[in-house]
Amino acid sequence: MHEQIAANKRKTVLLIILAVVFTGLIGWLIGYLFFYGGTAGLVIAVGLALALSLGSYFFGDKIVLTSTGARKVTPEQEPRLHNVVEGLAIAAGVPKPEVYVVPEIAPNAFATGRDPDHSSIAVTQGLLQMMDRVELEGVIGHEMSHILDRDILIGTVVATVVGAAILLSEIFTRTWFWGGGRRSNNSGGGDAGILSLILFAVGIFLLILAPLAGQLIKLSVSRNREYLADAEGVLLTRYPPGLISALQKIAGAPHAMRAANNATAHLWLEQPSRVPGDDTSTLERLFSTHPPIQDRIKRLQEM
Repeated sequence: MHEQIAANKRKTVLLIILAVVFTGLIGWLIGYLFFYGGTAGLVIAVGLALALSLGSYFFGDKIVLTSTGARKVTPEQEPRLHNVVEGLAIAAGVPKPEVYVVPEIAPNAFATGRDPDHSSIAVTQGLLQMMDRVELEGVIGHEMSHILDRDILIGTVVATVVGAAILLSEIFTRTWFWGGGRRSNNSGGGDAGILSLILFAVGIFLLILAPLAGQLIKLSVSRNREYLADAEGVLLTRYPPGLISALQKIAGAPHAMRAANNATAHLWLEQPSRVPGDDTSTLERLFSTHPPIQDRIKRLQEM
């Protein structure tokens, strides 16, 4: 189990570095193609990613909670939920997160907040109705692990950095379509001209593919963090069958999420946008924010 946790952490660090390098490369290409040098584009890319990250860092959790329709509940309204959250927060050595309930029939949950001192856990009404106490502890343990590992911050950094790359790519393609780039009008002659044309062609290719590549980087980070949260969650509860049983019930639930959207899909315990009961296709596996739930169950059973 510890080897799996270490391997997932290494993969996440590598993917974050790749996302930053990817964004910087996109910025440099824009600078090269439009400003006779990559420095200007690189500065723009870094500045945009930083601005988006700061905004998400301070206000992202409130935006997420509002978008899902989550409502804050008191210990008197949901005593069992508060008791489980408080017990696992004590076990994890962190302040008790704020507790929310999402008015959805589909069983699911998510954690949000920039750090353990500013965190919230939200569960759907359907999950509360479907899970017994040990299953609920398994779910909350998973979400508490996301808080401990600051996964929301990691997800925010990756999403905003990749988002900056995609936004720059869209600006480039629109500008090129309407006005063209300076490099295309001054390609020079001889070997220098050929090299410039080659670099221009490579730049166009990478910029067009930026949205797809960026999305795959973001999804890869999210999938690795889910495996890690599963492993660390059962270490926290010391009872793997609780989370296993909860995931099995979620896999067999007959309801889809009404509040599902691409912006918040990576936050939930399980992919909220697919229609329950359908087999996971190869294409869906590629673009899913979560690993297949049966793969997660299998890994937990092997621990």
